[in-house]
Amino acid sequence: MARPYWSGQVTISLVSFGVKLFVATEAKSQISFHQIDRRTGERVRHQKVLASAIERNPDEAADQSEVVGKSEIVKGYEYSKGHYVTIEPEELAHLRVPSKHTMEVTQFVGEDEIDPEFYEKPYFVVPENEGQTEAFLTVRKALQETKKIAITKIAFGGREHIVALAPGGPNGMDDKSDTGGMMAYTMRYAAELRKPAEYFSDIKHHSIDKESLDLAKELIKRRTHKFDPEKFVDGYEVAVKELVEAKLKHLPIPKDEEPAPTKGKVINLMDALRKSVSGGAAAHEEAPAKRTSKKSAAAEKKTVSISSGTKKPPKSEKSARSTHKRKSA
Repeated sequence: MARPYWSGQVTISLVSFGVKLFVATEAKSQISFHQIDRRTGERVRHQKVLASAIERNPDEAADQSEVVGKSEIVKGYEYSKGHYVTIEPEELAHLRVPSKHTMEVTQFVGEDEIDPEFYEKPYFVVPENEGQTEAFLTVRKALQETKKIAITKIAFGGREHIVALAPGGPNGMDDKSDTGGMMAYTMRYAAELRKPAEYFSDIKHHSIDKESLDLAKELIKRRTHKFDPEKFVDGYEVAVKELVEAKLKHLPIPKDEEPAPTKGKVINLMDALRKSVSGGAAAHEEAPAKRTSKKSAAAEKKTVSISSGTKKPPKSEKSARSTHKRKSA
């Protein structure tokens, strides 16, 4: 098991128990790029140099005396233009922030009271040792049965985070086992979220046609499936791998075959909904499979577009429909 990212106490009034936090996510992408000199093909590396050297000769290499070693770099807080107070690492390590060691629960909220945009990053929470398990599981069970989430704060990574502490297990917050763990979600502060009214206020009012609304609801109903995150893959990573393989094997470079949508006459919304419900939805009764190739991605794009600028479906879609009719006959 990996080393815990944080360990300390959870306190609820006079109740206290030790926990360990583990990062619940990891970077799975196998695609990474380096900076390469186009002329020589060599990798480019960066040096830390004095800002005055760059300001004096922005296009020339700095003198060796102007290169700063890693051990000589400290953090600096700019208290006025061009003036800094330096902060040593040990001074930051000894800051008086109680949440560095203890998550004090200040309140509880309902599971549905927190808007999704406030959640930031998930962590697994487990008892620190066997002696902490009874209190840990008791609080976890109480949170499950009351459908509540504990709100607390924790300091790491150079800041203090708001944290939502919730029951967790193989089935997430719906897990009802007596031996599961908990989840801690760092959250964004309200000041970090932009005001939605600034973006939504320009949306003009339109009356909603009842028949169109019913068709849209039917389309949603037919394409509703249990969310399975295992069915999704990073299509960008797949495309980059195809590009790299083509370059290594001196094959034609794969390019996007679908042209960018152009502005044009908007298809009648009612017609688009009817076609989607009658023709397109039947093919999606099962949840979509993993998209690991350009062909599968292209197939997904054959649905009717409300603003594609043409009422005629692609030839491939016409042939697919005629084949479907012959099979039905």
